[in-house]
Amino acid sequence: MEQVTAIVPARNEQAAIATCIESLARQPENAQILVVNDQSSDATAEIVRNLMKEIPDLHLLEAGGLPDGWVGKNHALWVGVQQATSPWLLFTDADANHFPNSVTRALQIAQDQQAVLVSFSPEQVSRNWYEKALIPFIYLRLAKRFSYDQVNDPASPVAAANGQFLLIRRDVYDAIGGHQGVAGEVLEDVAMALRVKRAGHRIWFGSGKGLVRTRMYTSFEAMWEGWKKNLYRLMGGRPWAAFREIESTFPWIAFLLMVIGLNHPLLLFLGVLLLIARQTIYGLDLARNHYPFSFIYYYVPAVFLYAGVLWASYRSHVKGKIAWKGSEYSIGAPDSVK
Repeated sequence: MEQVTAIVPARNEQAAIATCIESLARQPENAQILVVNDQSSDATAEIVRNLMKEIPDLHLLEAGGLPDGWVGKNHALWVGVQQATSPWLLFTDADANHFPNSVTRALQIAQDQQAVLVSFSPEQVSRNWYEKALIPFIYLRLAKRFSYDQVNDPASPVAAANGQFLLIRRDVYDAIGGHQGVAGEVLEDVAMALRVKRAGHRIWFGSGKGLVRTRMYTSFEAMWEGWKKNLYRLMGGRPWAAFREIESTFPWIAFLLMVIGLNHPLLLFLGVLLLIARQTIYGLDLARNHYPFSFIYYYVPAVFLYAGVLWASYRSHVKGKIAWKGSEYSIGAPDSVK
């Protein structure tokens, strides 16, 4: 049986860390579980220490101060790798809940597909209206930009991965420079997948339905900050790409017809029909991508939230500063999307 070291970066994750660790402990392939405490100010470290009494393969590491040029998560993962002893590394987030067969399935895919990197896009748990509106909308846009078929095609230059579940062979990780090679990347998962593919290796990216589940954000503020950090880069990292994305996804014509139609009933009727048509197309996309069809009712707030957070993400990256969990990072050119 192949052995895996699971590495979890954790900064103020007291609400989720126990569930994540316990789910990782149920994976028989996980020879080590390394939690890297990234200067948490809550009870994260204490929770991990208590779990260490029950889980012998669990270890708590301290990330220490952040070196210049590094993003916090990348540095925490790099610290974890230095203590890893297994031929496979699993990078996962503290809010990920792993089903009992997730690592087994990933290793099987690696063998069947001759892949050195396997990544799952987790099931997204959405409870509040803003989660149900924005998160599925973003993931449907990402599915169009990074289709699984293209990512998994060795002949295609398209590469992607999801850092909530990223399994990589240790020797390949070392050969491409690991997280040190993507130290300042906000999208370290995409950047790493791109490096692996450019080095001539196979990667595999697919749905994590039934394998891993996560609730990414538990408040509107955290959701906004998280996507503000990532979305501009995910959508190309160029001003024209962001503007084109907003233009193509926002139902400008439908809303314009409805406004003009306040004095012209026929135009109002046409605007409503056009909006219903776009909403129906969205509902069909939801169903194809295994989201509840009922999320169709969040279409209008979704397009407003999406346009707003993409614009905010663009403005943040243009200024060269991003904020995340109380820290601010200087960022440069988006190497992962060049």
